Amino acid sequence: MKRLFWLALLLAPVALRAQDAYWQQRADTKINVALNDSTHSLSGTIAINYTNNAPASLESIWFHLWPNAYQNEKTAFAKQLLRDKAGKARLAGITDKGWIDSLHFEVNGKPARLEYDKENAELARLILPQPLKTGESIVITTPFHVKLPTFSSRSGHIDNTYMVCQWYPKPAVYDRKGWHPLPYLDQGEFYNEIGNYDVSITLPADYIVGASGTLQTTAELDQYKAIGTARRAGGSRPYLFTPGKKTLRFTGENLPDFAWFADKSFLIEYDTLQLASGRIVDVFSYHHPDGNPTWKNSTSYIKSGVRSYSAWIGEYGYPVVAAVEGPKNESSGGMEYPMITLITSPDADELNLDAVITHEVGHNWFPMMIPTNERDHAWMDEGINTYYQFRYEAYKYRNNILFGAQIPAELRKKPAADFLDAIYSALGQLPSKEPIDQTATKFPSKDDYAIVVYIKTALWMHVMEKTLGREALEKAIQDYFTEWKFRHPYPEDFKASLERSLQKDLTALFKLLDKKGSF
Repeated sequence: MKRLFWLALLLAPVALRAQDAYWQQRADTKINVALNDSTHSLSGTIAINYTNNAPASLESIWFHLWPNAYQNEKTAFAKQLLRDKAGKARLAGITDKGWIDSLHFEVNGKPARLEYDKENAELARLILPQPLKTGESIVITTPFHVKLPTFSSRSGHIDNTYMVCQWYPKPAVYDRKGWHPLPYLDQGEFYNEIGNYDVSITLPADYIVGASGTLQTTAELDQYKAIGTARRAGGSRPYLFTPGKKTLRFTGENLPDFAWFADKSFLIEYDTLQLASGRIVDVFSYHHPDGNPTWKNSTSYIKSGVRSYSAWIGEYGYPVVAAVEGPKNESSGGMEYPMITLITSPDADELNLDAVITHEVGHNWFPMMIPTNERDHAWMDEGINTYYQFRYEAYKYRNNILFGAQIPAELRKKPAADFLDAIYSALGQLPSKEPIDQTATKFPSKDDYAIVVYIKTALWMHVMEKTLGREALEKAIQDYFTEWKFRHPYPEDFKASLERSLQKDLTALFKLLDKKGSF
């Protein structure tokens, strides 16, 4: 007890200093956009209410213009693909190139100059007409036009099926470690500011749309719910639309990003989920008539995943959760966005589809509600999330997506905790030369990235669990979630939060993040 008392005294001042020093920018965003499904392009306007909470004035703001990553073979994305053995074929498959143009930025109604990065066309610095002082806000506006690429890496279209992601001018994160302007990469994800979104999408009236946010267009929302409810009851109800165009409005609070998906043939599944607090969440999924038939059960997978993660980590924080069946591509699996996720696993059976959906929906916790720097510390979302995915599979199915049919029948009869111990024992044999905590760009291959960021991190979390005790670690993670919800933690913040909760020095365990090879 005496040791814990002195440890608490030592940690408390550090915690107070960290809280005093913390600040975070905010970007509340309003977009009006129209889809041209003949040219596979978007035309729109954006207004960003940007608040400077930093302790110093800003003279410029870095912007991400990620659609430019798809414009030619000279971008960071293209160069990264070309280092992969299948990259040349992937680039050749992007027959429709992508870009963003027609930008004319204004700040509070005054023209503002845009300086493009010399090496990356998807990065630009907006020079402000006058410095933005601490505590002040500005409204940044611009029209924009986007040519959507052939779908290959996260965003684009296949014929008239649209996956509209990383599609609008977006301020880069500015935090206590400086600016984070990130070129778009296939291996290496994102870091986003938090804000409220108000997005209106105009498109031909026969499209069904799933998106981040809550659909505010009542007539459309009522149809989606009625269609999905009828399907759950074993019946069918047609989607009714009037000729011409329609505008659908979506809103969302405390989102790090906004993505949307549109198709004329989507089948809609709908259900509701009551969380432990009593709050009701709408559950949607959108899939294709000629797709994986297991999607008829998709809302049940979403519900069980959200229920499990809410119990283990902290309650789901948004009013809607959704999943979309996408086409198969070279990085099949899924890609997460706030409140909605794209699943590209057309051949998955029931167990594996449930696992993939749960993993991607689980990203609503890491990195949506806890928006970490995924490019520099990918393990903080992918690896921690994989740890919970493996736990979910073990308790629900006595299964693991990596081993599947190879799992002996006798092992499946064991208690879930023993089953997981055996799974992690086997995972510990995988080659993992690289350390966990390094930037995504430093991993020599996609295989190294996957093994270390996902699996080795999950194994590290299991080591933490066995060392500290599951109940103690779970309580500490819940405290971390409460402390850092909708904020930007770094590894040192994660460590400090766990130490405050556990009243233990975790330096030895966190040093394992820098360890090469197996533990």
